[in-house]
Amino acid sequence: MLFDTHAHLDSDQFNDQRDAVVQRAKAAGLVGMMTIGTTAASSRRACDLAAEYPGYVYAAVGIQPNYVGEVEADDWQTIEELAGFPGVRAIGETGLDQYWDDTPLVEQIDYFQRHIELSQKVGLPFIVHMRESCPAIIDTLRPYAAKGSLAGVMHSFTGDWDQAKQLLDFGLHISFAGMLTFKKSQDLRGVAAQVPEDRLLIETDAPYLSPEPLRGKRPNEPARVAHTLKCLAEVRGKSVESMAEITTHNARRFLALPE
Repeated sequence: MLFDTHAHLDSDQFNDQRDAVVQRAKAAGLVGMMTIGTTAASSRRACDLAAEYPGYVYAAVGIQPNYVGEVEADDWQTIEELAGFPGVRAIGETGLDQYWDDTPLVEQIDYFQRHIELSQKVGLPFIVHMRESCPAIIDTLRPYAAKGSLAGVMHSFTGDWDQAKQLLDFGLHISFAGMLTFKKSQDLRGVAAQVPEDRLLIETDAPYLSPEPLRGKRPNEPARVAHTLKCLAEVRGKSVESMAEITTHNARRFLALPE
């Protein structure tokens, strides 16, 4: 039993094999996956995929921070409308990115706040993208957390334990992707060993971040979440079966899906 909480099934890299990717995921034991919007058009496609694979593929709708600088006048209205579509279980991905210089930070923060407030309005969790931006993310979230626990997840977490603890105190979940398996990721594995059991999620970020032993083999796909799960089980001293049950239960609870 596995659940990939973050993939981009709409990616052009899957155009000639999308159904095969879904079937391989089922064969690998996945009981569900989230496909994540990054633009208004991508979010609409995520909704279409959730409708195409009902009860198996779920959608998140949002504008990823690196695309905020490209938004059209009605794009945010589209996200607000899509948030009510069947199969939509989260808002995002949102967040901040200080690695790329595509969009000024002040604009990214504006849209990050819009996503948080939309998630609270519609009662869905939000998904946070982070790249060299964890301190700014914590600063943005702090005023919201002061008003009550937040329903969100740090996707493909790469921060340190002090940052993780602060985000956990805010109420967020922590999700680990293929980077957890990389040889150089000893510190990240140390963080994964400490996250409370009920806040752990796993993901692929497919078609990106293929895990060891498939690193560099593209596209990554949801079936490969099993490798990240195996690594997480090892660092926490759990059986693969137990860790799969824990993370799948957490995913279903986080997304308000039936067991």
